[in-house]
Amino acid sequence: MAIRDKNHSREIITKAICGKGRKFSVVTHTVTPPHNPTSILGAWIINHQYEAVRAGDGIEVIGTYDINIWYSYNNNSQTDVAKETVSYADLVSLAYVDPHHRAATVEVAAEATQEPSCVEATVSSSGTSVVIRVEREFLVEMVAETKVWVVVNPNGASELEDKYLDFSSSSSSDDYEDLEPYLPDEET
Repeated sequence: MAIRDKNHSREIITKAICGKGRKFSVVTHTVTPPHNPTSILGAWIINHQYEAVRAGDGIEVIGTYDINIWYSYNNNSQTDVAKETVSYADLVSLAYVDPHHRAATVEVAAEATQEPSCVEATVSSSGTSVVIRVEREFLVEMVAETKVWVVVNPNGASELEDKYLDFSSSSSSDDYEDLEPYLPDEET
């Protein structure tokens, strides 16, 4: 059965992932505790909260987290914990955007594929603060309504058993030269 007739196809509007992106960030924060630190005993990040918003050609992830630093001071004779809340905004570019999506229906989402974590904490060269290096990574998606074409068999599915559908008559291989060869599928 060759599909040559527009009566055998339909245009459907559906919600689909119309854009994806990923961003890995390494940032440095400086925390100044109430006492000059002698050494760092531990550093961790808690209370991470974030949201995603559409921003130009990408998705912006806006969030906060608390940095806690356990440190010694007074020549390692006393300890304390310094706490600081940090705000951030990461703009994540979209690797692919369906140009036919309906802009009024866009919804965005972000997933922290790597929660912010402290990978290094050192006493600054001046000896008055702590320098912390933090890594984080986000995967973002843009969902929107878009149009797709589907083949319709007006006689039902049972008629198609053991049949060959020929789609070659409506297009040639040259029709696909402008398509993006890499569409990220970064499910983890």
